[in-house]
Amino acid sequence: MTESKTPPVDLNTLRQDIDSIDTQIHELLNKRARCAQQVAEVKLAEFAAAQQFESSGDSNSSQQLLFYRPEREAQVLARVKAANNGPLADDTVAFIFREIMSACLALEKPMEVAYLGPGGTFTQAAALKHFGHAVISVPQASIDGVFAKVESGQCHYGVVPVENSTEGMVSHTLDAFINSPLKICGEVELRIRLHLLVSSQTAGKEIKRICAHQQALAQSRRWLDANFPGVERSAVSSNGEAARMAAEEEGVAAIAGDLAESQYGLQQLAGNIEDQPDNTTRFLIIGRENVSPSGSDKTSLVVSARNRPGALFKLLEPFQKADVMLTRIDTRPSRSETWTYVFFIEFEGHRDDPKIIDILNAIEQYSIMFKVLGSYPKAAI
Repeated sequence: MTESKTPPVDLNTLRQDIDSIDTQIHELLNKRARCAQQVAEVKLAEFAAAQQFESSGDSNSSQQLLFYRPEREAQVLARVKAANNGPLADDTVAFIFREIMSACLALEKPMEVAYLGPGGTFTQAAALKHFGHAVISVPQASIDGVFAKVESGQCHYGVVPVENSTEGMVSHTLDAFINSPLKICGEVELRIRLHLLVSSQTAGKEIKRICAHQQALAQSRRWLDANFPGVERSAVSSNGEAARMAAEEEGVAAIAGDLAESQYGLQQLAGNIEDQPDNTTRFLIIGRENVSPSGSDKTSLVVSARNRPGALFKLLEPFQKADVMLTRIDTRPSRSETWTYVFFIEFEGHRDDPKIIDILNAIEQYSIMFKVLGSYPKAAI
């Protein structure tokens, strides 16, 4: 007896099914967009009512109209990843929903996000990964410039690098937090893939100089030593700037990423030249408001204690007693007092959690300077 075989599905039938599904997706996307517009209308109405109530003298509170809610987006991304049954990967589904939310949010209120520029840097790539491509990304020449742009209200949020898996902490970012009123509103981790890029006029010709940010040069040093040992290496302000130089100057190559390659019309002479295959940079989202709990949060603070025996132990002991996981601790020299150090501490939990409140109260008692930089959702994708 022969087994009956399922007849192969006709290719035209499959294409018709895809067209039908695409139509449904299209309808649902616009349905979601209309809901986002209604959300904006409700928020505007509630804000106007609150402002009218405040102006009447019956309230002393001051409200800020918020369209973007980091904790809400983190919860949505966590939910869609948990509900995913494949064949698409969890992160792929999360990326798709991030772009959907970005496009819908732009209907409510287009956001401007400052980042360490120029265009094509990994910081811009991190901004687009976190906020989606519907935001208006505004390049700044320095980390201080990103902070200033957000502090002044000219940009809603900013994105700054804080830590690289091979090169360590970005001290300039840590120092900027000490005197800034801004808060950490989120984080994003970006896998760093470095490419050697050239323009069409340089392709096939001798490379006379290789330009990149000093960290990119350090992160690909062994590859450069093996493949271009005698070529001059120039550290520039950013990988985006290196890409711009490579696009304009014959004989110049840049070390940069995919975004710089596409923005400046460059070609890959070699790809993935980083020495460490898991090279990752972590970026922080800075803003002006506190973020509500998402259910999976971190808190960052800066604290300083007198240089005396047991000082660091007193700062860390409350975490051990409460069984709270520290995820990062770093030190910087204090600018206000000789031989005094500032500790940047990062840990799991939200500042509104009861046991975190107890920890913060205990730490503050032993501190000469104490500042919570923010509680924020862990990186979702």
